[in-house]
Amino acid sequence: KNYTKADALQKKITISGYRVLNVQNQEILARKYRIQLKGIDAPESSMPYGKEAKEELVKLVGVKCLRVLVYGEDRYDRCVGDINCNGKFVQEIMLKKGLAWHYSAYDQRIELATWEKEARAKRVGLWALPNLKKPWEWRKDKRQGR
Repeated sequence: KNYTKADALQKKITISGYRVLNVQNQEILARKYRIQLKGIDAPESSMPYGKEAKEELVKLVGVKCLRVLVYGEDRYDRCVGDINCNGKFVQEIMLKKGLAWHYSAYDQRIELATWEKEARAKRVGLWALPNLKKPWEWRKDKRQGR
């Protein structure tokens, strides 16, 4: 009931980049991180299937406890890693639903390539469309003003 002390602690938590969340009547400390999913690249928001990819990712990981295996940081100071949520490998789901490309330039895991090939063969998600532009090519064209 020492509100001055509680406010000071709350301020210290906030300054450290954390916040207190109430989850199922328990208070937990949470911190926001920007994470680049290792080995995949999803369409940008303005590309075909961009909004669907984002919606699926939010549905998979939004406000849930995640297990993140971090490999390092990219040039944008994002953690690069694998994400598991409730026993599901997020990159696998995104690839199998045709909502991302396997980014083989940065990750040569065979299973990622296999999941993309399976989605392509079934013409699932973005693979149902003709003449797809890869997101890294689309971003390059945007930078060059095309």
